[in-house]
Amino acid sequence: MSLRLGDTAPDFTADSSEGKIEFHKYLGDSWGVLFSHPADFTPVCTTELGRVSNLKPEFDKRNVKVIALSVDGVDSHKEWIKDINETQSTTVNYPILADGDRKVSALYDMIHPNADNALTVRSVFIIGPDKKIKLTITYPASTGRNFYEILRVIDSLQLTANHSVATPVDWKDGDDCVIVPSVSDEDAKSKFPKGWKAVKPYLRLTPQPNK
Repeated sequence: MSLRLGDTAPDFTADSSEGKIEFHKYLGDSWGVLFSHPADFTPVCTTELGRVSNLKPEFDKRNVKVIALSVDGVDSHKEWIKDINETQSTTVNYPILADGDRKVSALYDMIHPNADNALTVRSVFIIGPDKKIKLTITYPASTGRNFYEILRVIDSLQLTANHSVATPVDWKDGDDCVIVPSVSDEDAKSKFPKGWKAVKPYLRLTPQPNK
């Protein structure tokens, strides 16, 4: 099943390094990041899991719960976590799902047969509090992810969910935003009291409204 933006993230129950996870219940009213790994004891994944552990305060600050997945079992995960903690100078502080039967991988289309018919690709799903999928990214197994980019996207998603703006190229938190075309200049006067710069009638830049 191919999931698209706006689809409801499939619910599931699975074992993890921190016990049984009922996914929707686990997320509660939080945002979520679900990200998959080809297998335990793989080099790139080891660096990724360590980076997410170190960035967890940044995810927490944004009300985001992170959860990883690998096709190996809980006992394997727990041994791998020891290596991650040692080599990445961290303490893994979020659950790693055990998906030996590939149930969750199938729900989220994480196994791409033309790449490898047994291992998950590096998929990322950002899920909103409404349980809808807000972003999907799929990387090849050979390329590690940039979790600073994932945090940047979360900042944009959370901003644009609450204000009539979009974020332009290379935007980061604190930069000017674009007023969406559906907002008239007249309505923009009340919505954006800091004003805006009209580069073109359809391209109006305004200071970030929640700053």
